[in-house]
Amino acid sequence: MKGWNGRLLRVDMSKGKTAVQEYHEDLARRFVGGRGFAVKLLWDELKPGTDPLSPENILVFATGPLTGHRLPNSGKMVVAAKSPLTGGYGDGNLGTMASPNLRKAGLDAIVVTGKAEKPSYIHIEDGKHEVLDASDLWGLDSFKVEAELKERHGRASGALLIGPAGENLCRVSTVVSQEGRAGGRPGMGAVMGSKNLKAVVVRGTKGLLAHDLDELNRLGKLGYDIILKKDNYGWWKRQGTMAILVWCLEAGTLPTHNFREGVFDEAAAIDGNTMEEMTIKQRGCPNCNMICGNIVVNSEGLESELDYENVAMLGSNIGVGDLKQVATLNRMCDELGLDTIGAGSVVGFAMEATEKGLIDLDIGWGDLEGSKKLLEDLAYMRGMGATLGLGTKAAAKKIGGGASDFAIHVKGLECSAYDCHLCPGMALSFGTSPIGAHHKDAWVISWEITTGRREFYDPEKADKVIEFQRIRGGMFESLVACRFPWIELGFELEHYPKYFETATGIKTSLDELWALGDRIYALIRAFWVREFGGNWYRYVDYPPKRWFDEPLTQGVLKGKHLDREGYDGLLQAYYDKRGWDDRGIPTKATLKRLNLSKEAVELEKFVELS
Repeated sequence: MKGWNGRLLRVDMSKGKTAVQEYHEDLARRFVGGRGFAVKLLWDELKPGTDPLSPENILVFATGPLTGHRLPNSGKMVVAAKSPLTGGYGDGNLGTMASPNLRKAGLDAIVVTGKAEKPSYIHIEDGKHEVLDASDLWGLDSFKVEAELKERHGRASGALLIGPAGENLCRVSTVVSQEGRAGGRPGMGAVMGSKNLKAVVVRGTKGLLAHDLDELNRLGKLGYDIILKKDNYGWWKRQGTMAILVWCLEAGTLPTHNFREGVFDEAAAIDGNTMEEMTIKQRGCPNCNMICGNIVVNSEGLESELDYENVAMLGSNIGVGDLKQVATLNRMCDELGLDTIGAGSVVGFAMEATEKGLIDLDIGWGDLEGSKKLLEDLAYMRGMGATLGLGTKAAAKKIGGGASDFAIHVKGLECSAYDCHLCPGMALSFGTSPIGAHHKDAWVISWEITTGRREFYDPEKADKVIEFQRIRGGMFESLVACRFPWIELGFELEHYPKYFETATGIKTSLDELWALGDRIYALIRAFWVREFGGNWYRYVDYPPKRWFDEPLTQGVLKGKHLDREGYDGLLQAYYDKRGWDDRGIPTKATLKRLNLSKEAVELEKFVELS
């Protein structure tokens, strides 16, 4: 195969052993890389019903055939496992120097099993692969650990790490790299911690393989030049994703006080314009020329990297109206290895539960010190943090008293920063995301708001969700590359089949890449159904109860809320268009059409297929 290394590294943490394995060409051709590799490996190798925090869970780090090449925003990788937060398939992507280094070390993926007897880390340097002692690193925050590992193994190496949150099996822990890059929202940090795996350090010096490397480099240079000339490039460079905050405020979709409202009185103090005045430098992922990480100095005099999601969830959602204070909470999350979206949702949930008298915490809306203490308690799973660190769904169930009514999640994963009281298309995106309520698979809210209003439950919205899922969650998550050039600047999608063909020698089209996305989504859904023992029904694809039952009381959408009948019709349209049955399970015919007949036979052991 050209374009792929054709090799993955297997690491058995229990035995401290590593082994390089060549994988079959079928894996590359049917699933390409990244998320595709991850879900196929988990489907084939993970015993159904496995405890996500047991040694038997499988942790996958996977790149794609574009990763590391001199192509726009090609510095990403996917980290995946069965999720301890949701009980289903979990993954995330992150930009990190570990991505190109892994490819240059002659590998496409790492598959980790078992549990080490003591804290350990994986070290990869070209053909050398070893499991090393990390006892002296255990308990340290992610920033300190990365600095130490780069001292040991060189500044050019890439590192994937967990902080104390992952070590202590907090379910809203994530994987961190480069002091602010993070991925794996559904508890991937806890999966690393459960294996006593503190870090993965990678250094590769080999050249990358491609069908026509010179032409691929030429196309990459052309792509970078096109991006620089896009009309919105200057604005993007100044604010990045932070420009979204003002837009969400004006549209009434800015999460405020645990998603009770869609507007925030102090939004001007935390928006992109305020950030722009505070920015001291920028940084981004490898191979990126549209850097999105804006660095500010926080309220404690330390640097913190901001983007929209962490500012909205640690700002308006918990009532903090000071950007320096938001930056302090954000840096704490990055150091502790907490998912900023999940942590912001958990803190907001805790504030409301305290307000309602359901729990006894010294915390209130806009409370910086109370929020800081709670973040530490989450990371160390102590006190009420031990309950809240299970995530809002599980915590609400333990707390009782109607707490589940204001736990803002889908399938156990906390919603990212878009209030959907009157955005049924985006609510459907959250409802049908393959990992739970996350925006990265189908960010349709901009299209929905700007094209004909939010109130109509038009089946076209299901079409748009599927279209975006094919592009964002299928193509980009498998190639693996960042979606920002396309979604933010309008970089044409037609570039990507050309990149793929030039890298691999396999001619493809956008339609074939869409079919890849459909195959991946069907297999991820099959994974969920299998893990739930076939006990699957359509209501798992519903957004939070609050958006249906509690109308907004402020802003341009005052009095508005989602309609259950309208949403259910939209969900059915989604199922019909995907070829899934009324339960939300792919039919036999659909699985056969997507070249998943063998997987269908396995799935039928757990559920009767239509």
